[in-house]
Formats: sequence, C-alpha cells, structure tokens
Amino acid sequence: QVQLVESGGGLVQAGGSLRLSCAASGRTFSSYSMGWFRQAPGKEREFVATISWSGGSTYYADSVKGRFTISRDVAKNTVYLQMNNLKPEDTAVYYCVGVDRPYYSGASASEYDYWGQGTHVTVSS
Repeated sequence: QVQLVESGGGLVQAGGSLRLSCAASGRTFSSYSMGWFRQAPGKEREFVATISWSGGSTYYADSVKGRFTISRDVAKNTVYLQMNNLKPEDTAVYYCVGVDRPYYSGASASEYDYWGQGTHVTVSS
C-alpha cells in the first residue's frame, strides 16, 4: 500500500521558517513527480510546488516563489518543502502529493494519484 506521511508542521511567527518532510513508502517513487498542495480554512485546495523525478525541475505558485523551496532525496524516498519568510496567509494544511509521471508540473489537484494526510502550518502575525 502506498503511503505519503508528512511531518514538520507547527506554529511559527510571521517571518519565521519551517521545513516540511514527506516520506513515501510502499513503492519506489524515484520515477514520480512529487509536490505540495495546501488548503486554508474556508478556501479551496491550492497548488504550492512540484518537483520532477530527478529533482532537476521545480515549479512554484506565484504566491510562494522566492520564499519556498522544494527538494527531494531520491535514495530516501523523501520530499521536502523549505518555507522561509512565512506570512499569516501561508496558514493552511499542507499535503504531499505524487503522480506517476517523471516530469509532471501541473497545478490540478485531480491529476495527482497519491496524497498524504496533511500537516498543519499556522503562522501568527
């Protein structure tokens, strides 16, 4: 059974940093594109970032570009999201996602086959 397990969420003040991790198990995700989505209270789920199978290509939502960095450790089947200069509007549940396409960079949630359970990030002002 495929599992994506996020960790690293928490409470942080505006301007602070957090690093989210996503550990994949159940199969080798080395050929998968991986990414992150988030959902704030009362809002729709939105794309945050995605990374290609090798880590050579990354894509970001405009709202996080320059502040967030997605990376992956293929050997560890783990994806990371480094979040710097956090803002209150970054408060959301963050979900790790995966799709069996090596270079997929789409922002459509429906295209991703695998989802984690989510980790909460709260940014106080």
